[in-house]
Amino acid sequence: MSALNTSARIAVIGAGAMGAGIAQVAAQAGHPVLLLDNRPGAAAQAIEGIDRQLGKRVENGKLSADSRSATIARLQAVEAIEALADCDLIIEAIVENLEVKRALFRQLEGICSAHCILASNTSSLSITSIAAQLEHPQRLLGLHFFNPAPVMALVEIVSGLASDPALAECLYDTAKAWGKKPVHTRSTPGFIVNRVARPFYAESLRLLQEGAADCPTLDALMREAGGFAMGAFELTDLIGHDVNYAVTCSVFDAYYQDTRFQPSLIQKELVDGGRLGRKSGQGFYAYAQGAERPQAAEISSAATVDVCAVEGDLGFAQGLLGRLQEQGVEVLQRDGRGLLRVGDAVLALSDGRMACQRAREDGLRNLILLDLAFDYAKAQRIAISHAAGIDPLALEQGVALLQRAGLKVSLLSDSPALAVLRTVAMLANEAADALLQGVASAADIDLGMRAGVNYPQGPLAWADAVGLPHILSTLDNLQAAYGEERYRPSLLLRRRVAEGRNFHD
Repeated sequence: MSALNTSARIAVIGAGAMGAGIAQVAAQAGHPVLLLDNRPGAAAQAIEGIDRQLGKRVENGKLSADSRSATIARLQAVEAIEALADCDLIIEAIVENLEVKRALFRQLEGICSAHCILASNTSSLSITSIAAQLEHPQRLLGLHFFNPAPVMALVEIVSGLASDPALAECLYDTAKAWGKKPVHTRSTPGFIVNRVARPFYAESLRLLQEGAADCPTLDALMREAGGFAMGAFELTDLIGHDVNYAVTCSVFDAYYQDTRFQPSLIQKELVDGGRLGRKSGQGFYAYAQGAERPQAAEISSAATVDVCAVEGDLGFAQGLLGRLQEQGVEVLQRDGRGLLRVGDAVLALSDGRMACQRAREDGLRNLILLDLAFDYAKAQRIAISHAAGIDPLALEQGVALLQRAGLKVSLLSDSPALAVLRTVAMLANEAADALLQGVASAADIDLGMRAGVNYPQGPLAWADAVGLPHILSTLDNLQAAYGEERYRPSLLLRRRVAEGRNFHD
């Protein structure tokens, strides 16, 4: 099947922010759209809100007045579910309650024609379970938009056990015709994005709980080294801790309390205290008028360094050498095992071991570990850690070298895999398991994370770029350090390393 023709009638049930956004997307794509809500007058109010938003776009020169008028003309508020009888696609965007959704779709099945496609915008409930009580469960699929629907590009096309593959292709093509970036996924807990994204929040929360660094420092590292649009604490404050914590608990329970998805006690305390983030005025940060955002911690050095030596290949951190050379630092090349020496300091990329452990096992005095950066040639900040007992002068020399490269330096406690590396390794690991279990293709997983949560690179492609052996050793070392199943490497990751292949090969 191809995309639905623009003459196809679309209905959206639920006139909240998500439902109204979906209705706007469909209407702007040229479809006649019916909007229904069980609150009297809510659908009409939602259309008025859409009109106001489009009016602002017209004022800003981003939309023509004719396009605004045509879009609003295609939207119609209805007050009775029977008005949806001749629709071609009905999208449900109501409360996240399994029994309520089941009852709605059973009612729709008795009203709509046999050719009408039924879709749920659920973000966490099983499509298989929602459809189980229908006479024709094959006509129900997930059509998961991300908020705000008119802005966010990703749409997850979710197939349950009974879902018709032809209808999944139809919804895929329709979403694409609407200007979205659709991906196919099986109906497993969290689908693609809400499953694979859990480590992004979990690892920063764990580092905070362990006192490795504070919120503004960890957030700055995710942005300025990792290339993410926001750090975990900024993002959960924006999402709302009640929402984010509930999704984590849902995925944790759905996977039978797998420790990879374990919720954070820190976030639970925020929820219990009503500190839900921006919407309540307080989360990890304060949002009252005049409240000042605390700054990321960084250390500096007054030492002077003009020469360093590279022993072996720095691999994916090679861009750091170019920055040093541009600043007039002489870089000497020697044979070795991927170390950077300046004065009495030895700098090395983290492999997941703590600095104290690696210094002892590898016989390296004055060891400073460097965190991962998305692009060492462009990063603004880098995290470091060091073993106890490091010579203060060696630390000064190491920090001075990084400063010469134009990097702000944030010191973390001696934590395995630091901040960005452990987060990326865990994201890649979760993505690898989703790929192994047939949840989605490698291309759709990576697209989902880029388009759904604005990651700078899909986690599987990122792991390929870093090198799967390095990701595997990082996870092995994390698991050894913590003694937890949380950090167990995916079987697919181990297999690809043994085969000498990447995820996208």
